[in-house]
Amino acid sequence: MNRLSIMLAALFLAAPAFASSPVNINTADAATLAQSLDGVGLSKAEAIVAWREANGAFESADQLTMVKGIGASLVSRNRDAIRLGDSPKPATRAKPGKRAAAADTEH
Repeated sequence: MNRLSIMLAALFLAAPAFASSPVNINTADAATLAQSLDGVGLSKAEAIVAWREANGAFESADQLTMVKGIGASLVSRNRDAIRLGDSPKPATRAKPGKRAAAADTEH
């Protein structure tokens, strides 16, 4: 029983290390993105920065799915941490049609 308690306590204390932390995806560098977003390593973070440099600022968290290697589930998992500007509020979902319009402008 004591061993189980220790394991549960360790898991409880380690949980915050796996949680994402708030980050502005329009200003953060690749290292910060990789450290702040759950499931995003340096390679995906560099892809986010490259997409942002080529296409301009993200208008929604959902627009991250346009970056190669970033899927809807990864965005959902990090939605509470994704910031788009100076607002301390999490990014909201894109309005319908916003993603499709952005995809139409890419060639």
